[in-house]
Amino acid sequence: MTKLNWRSKEVTEGVARAPHRSLFYAMGYLPEDLEKPLVGIVNAHNEIIPGHFHLNEIVQAVKLGVSAGGGTPMEFPSIGICDGISMNHSGMKYPLASRELIADSIEVMTMAHKFDALVLVGNCDKVVPGMLMAAARLNVPAIYISGGPMLTGNHKGKTLDLVSTFEGVGAYAEGKINSDELAQIENSSCPTCGSCSGLFTANTMNCLAEALGMALPGNGTIPAPYGSRKQLAKRAGMQIVELIKSNIRPRDILTLKALKNAIALDMAIGGSSNTTLHLLAIADEAKINLNLNEFDTISREVPNITKLSPSGKHSIEDLNNAGGISAVLKLLKDAELIEADTITVTGKTLGENIADAEVLDSTVIKPLGNPYYKEGGIAILKGNLAPDGAVIKQSAVEPEMLCHRGPARVFNSEEDAFTAIMDRQIKSGDVVVIRYEGPKGCPGMREMLSPTSAIIGMGLEKSVALLTDGRFSGGTRGPCIGHISPEAYEGGPIALIEDGDIIEIDLPNRIIKVELSDEELKQRLYNWTAPPIKAEEGTYLYRYSKLVTSASTGAVLKKDF
Repeated sequence: MTKLNWRSKEVTEGVARAPHRSLFYAMGYLPEDLEKPLVGIVNAHNEIIPGHFHLNEIVQAVKLGVSAGGGTPMEFPSIGICDGISMNHSGMKYPLASRELIADSIEVMTMAHKFDALVLVGNCDKVVPGMLMAAARLNVPAIYISGGPMLTGNHKGKTLDLVSTFEGVGAYAEGKINSDELAQIENSSCPTCGSCSGLFTANTMNCLAEALGMALPGNGTIPAPYGSRKQLAKRAGMQIVELIKSNIRPRDILTLKALKNAIALDMAIGGSSNTTLHLLAIADEAKINLNLNEFDTISREVPNITKLSPSGKHSIEDLNNAGGISAVLKLLKDAELIEADTITVTGKTLGENIADAEVLDSTVIKPLGNPYYKEGGIAILKGNLAPDGAVIKQSAVEPEMLCHRGPARVFNSEEDAFTAIMDRQIKSGDVVVIRYEGPKGCPGMREMLSPTSAIIGMGLEKSVALLTDGRFSGGTRGPCIGHISPEAYEGGPIALIEDGDIIEIDLPNRIIKVELSDEELKQRLYNWTAPPIKAEEGTYLYRYSKLVTSASTGAVLKKDF
């Protein structure tokens, strides 16, 4: 393998680099190691996130693969936040904002040390898109490998996952279960390491990485405890050396076709609404023109054919046993709902990767002609309440709530709304409005899993809607509309809503509106004043609030100053 075009020669070759080589030797590297391509292994391991707790084992398999393939692996870390642990308190301001830090830190390490390629080892919510954003930005050969999903829990014969515990809080508040029952649920919901076992944001993004072409087949669904997960990691390490040889780079892979394929898969499996933020951000880094409307266009064409938690009873493990993401993509390809000629990290096209895939359980992956829902999992709504758009996981909405009209119950923070819900102040028919939780107004665009789960735990999912300029966990189900843009802090219409205003939601026609005249909205805006930024000067969140853009554009940071 010739080294003429390797980036790493800038730190390893020539007389002037003798001091640099000396520093490598101090760590035990051999001169022979420096004659091979230097592969940065980005390890998001920490002892906080169940999905990342075991990543050192995955990274060890990757390193063995890189070495076997003829490269020299060099590990460095990435931060990662557990969305579940940061949920429902001020810590939730940080996860979305961490996505940009993850991408920036990978850029810093890669450019400073001149790695020839990257293997990105992550698992959970903002780490996956942050890593893929970095890959698109840097455009050096890169491959993503996840730590895999955790197995489901079990309590009294019922399958459990993390959302079971969140919804258990609401059930306890309603008196449906006692404290002993809640304790049994919380002790049974998360039995192994891995990303939480439903089709939440982490697992959705790990699945979409396959459709994007940035991960090997099986990346999204092979469970964390399986030996085949480590085998996949080893193959990823071997394959990165092949990508160096063939000079296949992320922007060769992350084309508009590939992004549309990922959206189509997202619609078919009913993934997290957060994917609208992350795919737009990845497209932005890849210099691809993708907009929010594309999600709704594809949603009208691609039916929802899996019903995984939180939308249904199946788990990621069930999807893996049913044929995995390759089987879903094969159905979409055969129906000409994706373009499978896109190149992938295997060096082959997406079509070649899935050629032999088949559905092994049609109760988990339904035929396209007999779907769970005739449209895709996500819908984009617009109207005078959300002129730039709003997002809902429509596949997780009860039929009774596809259309709803009711009075607003307005709260200026998640905490206020959650307190009112737990105090049973929300009544059947209400529309709960939580505002000033957008990218700028929060700042950080908090997830609302606790309020939504409490509503469901109390049995109100068929009569109460919730909307916000913040966002929802991938674990959310029910009539929950997020990403309302423009956000309240920017003077969007959601800032002008008052208690008792009638809000109409019409999912089939993609409408969200408040029954107020344009003149009334203009008068309220005239009298409205933006509140102070809810972040202390000098902090990362304060800087983030000054740079972040609308949720409708992926909440990416401004590029011009």
